Amino acid sequence: EQGYRDAMRMCELAAKIGRCAAEMILPSSTGIIGHLLPMDKIESGIQQAGMYLGDSLEHAQLFGDAIMTTDTRRKAAAVELKLNRKKVILAGIAKGAGMIGPRMSLAGPGDAVVMRAGGGTKASARALKGRHATMLAFLTTDARIPAGLLRKMLSTATERSFNAVTIDDHTSTNDTALLLASGASGAKISAGSSDARKFQEALNEVCESLAKQIAADGEGATKVVKVIVDKAKSPAAAAAIARTIANSPLVKCAMHGNDPNWGRIVSAAGYAGVAFDPQKCRLVLAGTPVFAKGQPLAFDKHEVSGRLAAAEVTIHLTCNIGKAAATVWTCDLSKDYVTINADYHT
Repeated sequence: EQGYRDAMRMCELAAKIGRCAAEMILPSSTGIIGHLLPMDKIESGIQQAGMYLGDSLEHAQLFGDAIMTTDTRRKAAAVELKLNRKKVILAGIAKGAGMIGPRMSLAGPGDAVVMRAGGGTKASARALKGRHATMLAFLTTDARIPAGLLRKMLSTATERSFNAVTIDDHTSTNDTALLLASGASGAKISAGSSDARKFQEALNEVCESLAKQIAADGEGATKVVKVIVDKAKSPAAAAAIARTIANSPLVKCAMHGNDPNWGRIVSAAGYAGVAFDPQKCRLVLAGTPVFAKGQPLAFDKHEVSGRLAAAEVTIHLTCNIGKAAATVWTCDLSKDYVTINADYHT
């Protein structure tokens, strides 16, 4: 309850700075689980931040820097497109490096369309009592889009981006993706229109870019690992297999050591708890086929190891038992990840 009251207090303070109603403020925070927020510092911080409000590129960059915790770099993406013969901008800024395994669902009414880990309103505010790290994404557009349509668009984009990125598969209590539509451009978008399709594609592109940047900046990470699973029994099965492979500590360690250990990948697919037949699947690692129809294939281990040293590598598993596909982004697991998380609290 104290966490809820603190969250409401933050909204009230920010509303005074923004000269709006407290109900128009959506709070987000991060911290150590179970620790109350340092409200004296936060109250002072809100007052100070209010002195730097503006709409320049520099202000946007400062915002991107301000929300970083264990992040090592700012994460941003934007696209410009024409809708109804008007220029429309869609941009996003995000943070996230550890405790990343979002499973967000829709929450919140109105034009502020929010994907939240906890759902609801009061439940989400209670979650602001604090935790180690989190994924936050703030997206804005000057297009005019009905709230219901905007909600569906963000849900679609989130499923294939933020909900498809994992560093340690530890879902935060307050992972948030927020999309604000001001309508300032005058470009109106209606459901089922070609402009709606174009905007959805642009939203997917921005969200996927941000998700990939989060994976690339995983705590202690040295590379992005893209896991593609196709021809699976169902979309749920494809997603389960891809996520299981991406979350396997043994697979992630192999990626860190540039070790083409296909057995760890195929066995991870096998324990995902969904339909899978190793006698039918085909595994391509960093562009090289290494396993097919239940048998290892001959390949140059040194050559594949060299390819695995790249900044981004791909694990492509074809199940050959259906038509569904899924993609998950993750990173390798290094000693630095253990160091960061072992020492975080103390």
